[in-house]
Amino acid sequence: MKKTILLVCCSFSFLLSKAQDSTSKPPEAAVAAAPETGTENKGKFTFSGYIDAYYTGNLNNPLSRSNLGAAGTARVFDQRAGQFSLGLIQTKIGYSTDKVDAVLDLTFGPNADLGNYGNVIGPLGSGTSLAAIKQAYINWKTSDKFSIQIGQFGTHIGYEVIDAPVNFNYSLSNLFNNGPFYHTGIKGTYAFSDKASLMLGVVNNVDSWRDNNKAKGIIGQLFFAPVSGWNVYLNGIVSNEANPDSTGKSVDGMYTVFDLTTTYQITEKFYLGLNAAIGSQKEDFQGYAPVKTGTSNWSGVALYTNYAISSKFALGARYEYFDNKDGARGLRNFNGEGTSVNSITITGNITAADGNLLIKPEFRLDSYAKPGGSNTAEQQQFEDSDGNYTKSSQSTLGLAFIYKF
Repeated sequence: MKKTILLVCCSFSFLLSKAQDSTSKPPEAAVAAAPETGTENKGKFTFSGYIDAYYTGNLNNPLSRSNLGAAGTARVFDQRAGQFSLGLIQTKIGYSTDKVDAVLDLTFGPNADLGNYGNVIGPLGSGTSLAAIKQAYINWKTSDKFSIQIGQFGTHIGYEVIDAPVNFNYSLSNLFNNGPFYHTGIKGTYAFSDKASLMLGVVNNVDSWRDNNKAKGIIGQLFFAPVSGWNVYLNGIVSNEANPDSTGKSVDGMYTVFDLTTTYQITEKFYLGLNAAIGSQKEDFQGYAPVKTGTSNWSGVALYTNYAISSKFALGARYEYFDNKDGARGLRNFNGEGTSVNSITITGNITAADGNLLIKPEFRLDSYAKPGGSNTAEQQQFEDSDGNYTKSSQSTLGLAFIYKF
């Protein structure tokens, strides 16, 4: 792993030198292009964000009013049924010059806690984060082709993001729920053209401000656009996420995810997307033990489509299959075993208030594999109105309001 990290660092140096060479000028040209005395390269501040609130109803009418299921992991954000809830408040501040971008992306509200789950203690104390650093990074644009980013940044893996205005669907997929949310480290991106780029980076670990061991992870992304409107992203991460043993020595616990994300704007109104991922974990994941010993695997695929019926209304659907039968990730059944789930989500997008207000009505159905063995009638995934786990599927209806600024 140390040799791999060294290789990535050497790649940074090589790409940086190539990028600088490609934009360097002879001394005469540099003198001729010098700015007039007294001019300044002034930066620019930007401020943006959003607020979202929602209501979710559960057709199973669970006694606890929870959408989380037997293992408590069926949803990541919209966890409670039968009540109005505040989602996320985001404030994003940026300062940019020709050479450097500085970004501070702060979140507040219940989903700030949930999205910051990798940290035991939040900024305001244990169990009271309600405010979290979603991203905080410096982006150095060494040339028009190469940039270096250092700090905490959102993951490159997956189709969806935490930000509710960006996703077409309001509820998040199981692929997103069980993958990385963010990383802390350094990465470099080289743009071969506007149709192809390569990113490589070194990060501490997955979803935590504090590295749980001395090992570092390697991340990468290859982007290319075969034709106009079609974008392809090949993403990956390889990282030792196991805790040290009782003597403090490192444990070989490699975590890997390889991810394909592709989008195609077929017509001005019709859009298709695909996300497929395969992952594995050897030993524990930051102290969280898989169901079986040795290497555990998981995989999933999600198909997205939406159609703009008018300039103010669009309708979209997401179908997803997620396989965690090895129990490597958090998605498990009543007995704590690995499981699999089929999900379909239908979402409407209504645009109002000059494009600043998004209203998203949504229906979602999750159908889980039934546990094996005897006496499974009351050992299913979801709770009924009497508080018994007799339901293998769950249907929810939601309505979200998102104001972006």
